[in-house]
Amino acid sequence: MEAAAYATRIAFVVELAEHLHAYGTTAQRLEGALVGVATELGLELEPFSNPTGVILSFSDPTRPPGDSDTTRVIRLPPGDTDLAKLCEADRIADEVVAGRLDIAAGHAALRALERPPTARNNLVQVLGFGLVAASIAGLLRLPWLDIGTAGATGLLIGLLELATRGRPQAREAGEALAALAAGFVAILVATFVGPLNLNTVIIAALIVMVPGMALTNAVNELTSNHLISGTARFAGALATLMKLTVGSGLALALAHFAGIEPQVRAWRPQPDIVEWVSVLLAAFSFAVLFRARWQDYPVVVAAAVGGYLISRLGGQHFGSPAGIFLSALLLTAAGNGYARWAQRPGALVRVPGILMLVPGSASLRGVMNLVQQQDATLGQVAALGVLNILLALVAGLLFGNLLLPTRRNL
Repeated sequence: MEAAAYATRIAFVVELAEHLHAYGTTAQRLEGALVGVATELGLELEPFSNPTGVILSFSDPTRPPGDSDTTRVIRLPPGDTDLAKLCEADRIADEVVAGRLDIAAGHAALRALERPPTARNNLVQVLGFGLVAASIAGLLRLPWLDIGTAGATGLLIGLLELATRGRPQAREAGEALAALAAGFVAILVATFVGPLNLNTVIIAALIVMVPGMALTNAVNELTSNHLISGTARFAGALATLMKLTVGSGLALALAHFAGIEPQVRAWRPQPDIVEWVSVLLAAFSFAVLFRARWQDYPVVVAAAVGGYLISRLGGQHFGSPAGIFLSALLLTAAGNGYARWAQRPGALVRVPGILMLVPGSASLRGVMNLVQQQDATLGQVAALGVLNILLALVAGLLFGNLLLPTRRNL
């Protein structure tokens, strides 16, 4: 490591930071991972991470203070979960630190991860949008028409997301456009085909874009004293909720202006078997959307199903918040244990398991009801419900790390 040029070591850490940020790593885990790698490479590093960028201040401990100070300011878009690339970046960093891979070769390997997705990858992602929407609707025991409508709308939203990729102006309004499309499809089906659980179908179709994980990560960062990153992430999640609400509200307003009155009902007739099959399909679809390697599908699916079952059974015996707390506690400990045993990122267990618990749908439903009915009381009730879920989740994350401390930041 000492033989490697100072600039070469810095370039590797900077490249690693960009990749970990792009794959949705939270501030405290990203900074911890970078400091660990930098220390092994003989660098002193002071990182600062936020949802839209990273600042890295390097120095060489073998030189006089101030003689080798180097700072990198990197502007980045908010990250998106990519479990396969996260695991590969972690493996490359381990190989470089262990000396089994040259730093220059490790840097080249990280750069190779930037290859654009193939047409097959894009098709799988679009199908994943439809599958997760349909499975969430089944998980909520909606009628078959509702499930079919949610699945078809999910496919449409997946195509819309693909079409706006690489177009900054369209991407800024992507959530609002998706909600507008979901609202129009649901309204047309409810008007001309049959009655729907309207808001629930819209939420199921939009579930991939609902910022439940962002809200959870934001509160987690705040409790870890990463105040700027947590505040920024929380504000970003609220902005996404507002865009989704604006899009769906605009669809309803335009339908009312055109004299279209959808048939709305509250009916959930499905038997238990539909719910359990939907749990498996939802877990599988999250593995697809999180771009996990197919070899990791059993781990991701087991974590997602396990998180739901623990929350469900715990909620039946001790109440819903206690069930969420217990699930987050055990999943966090299990993720840390997997990282120790397998020497791979615990995110493979932690992220998909916790995703089944996050308060995204509850928060979106609350904001939609508040805007549609203009009733502040409904908004307060929804906010309190979301707060209870967030508190239970964060408590589980904190005490899970105490129950079985992690030896790996990812």
